[in-house]
Amino acid sequence: MEYRKLGRTGLKVSEVSLGTMAFGRWIDEDASAAILDAALDHGINLVDTANVYGEGESERILGNLLKERRHQIVLATKVHGRVGEGVNDSGQSRYHIYKAVEDSLKRLKTDYLDLYQVHRFDSNTPLEETLRALDDLVRQGKVRYIGASNFAAWQLAKAHGISALHSLHRFESLQPEYSIISREIEKEIIPFVQSEQVGVIVYSPLGRGILSGKYRVGEAPPEGSRLAAGEQRLEELLKKNAIPVAEAIRPLAEEKGLTQAQYALSWVLSRPGITSAILGASKLEHITEAAKSWDVKLSAEELAKADEATSNLEPAKEAIPS
Repeated sequence: MEYRKLGRTGLKVSEVSLGTMAFGRWIDEDASAAILDAALDHGINLVDTANVYGEGESERILGNLLKERRHQIVLATKVHGRVGEGVNDSGQSRYHIYKAVEDSLKRLKTDYLDLYQVHRFDSNTPLEETLRALDDLVRQGKVRYIGASNFAAWQLAKAHGISALHSLHRFESLQPEYSIISREIEKEIIPFVQSEQVGVIVYSPLGRGILSGKYRVGEAPPEGSRLAAGEQRLEELLKKNAIPVAEAIRPLAEEKGLTQAQYALSWVLSRPGITSAILGASKLEHITEAAKSWDVKLSAEELAKADEATSNLEPAKEAIPS
């Protein structure tokens, strides 16, 4: 496992991190424990969750499982989503952030968070209010670093400007979606974060499972898969060129001696500006199989070959049956 600095900070995180959205949502505590054990055994030190995953169950399960291993990991969670029926039970107001962080600390059974991230941009709350609240948490020792998720480049730039103006701790990381089928961040975000030394922890490097090759045109989705469950975001990707891209990388993966999923992950980790890729595991083999290729990187020539194979592909004409 390779470890990379999180942006300009001195914090080192594993290039593959564990995403725990499945914990308490699709899998129980025993299955979660097996995945967490395997992740730590294979060198992962960054574990990512959110207070809304499984309505708090992901954090609760992690709190039960970490115990004496808490110091071994960089623990990251998020705030923004609705966690109650009250009018102030969502967003990034000082009120909500203060309540949400205390609830997360209780569920995670820890005194501090290594990385506290705002889950998305909140247009209803002044950024200065959010940043001052997060800065207070850092100064209180409840949070080590702060980050953002799903921000546009201009939103992150605005936040950095406010932090610089008022001498506040700034967002040191960004968590966007990124894969060989979702490359929007390459236009503005990647140049910006490279210029400003911001860590990039990407989610869905396997295109929500599409790049593993599990979905085929004309075939019903596998039983128990996210597509079979009707996940809307996955269906949206399939309306684009996701399946043709997955088909295009198959021979490239075989040439490299990798599975499609391993190749897709290696592609992300070989791209410039990426600090870590979140592997959202719901099965033990998601960790053990991925671990076989963590030391594989694609050369500039291989990346160019992937670009050539996946550019200008049209959406699949034949739908995947429901």
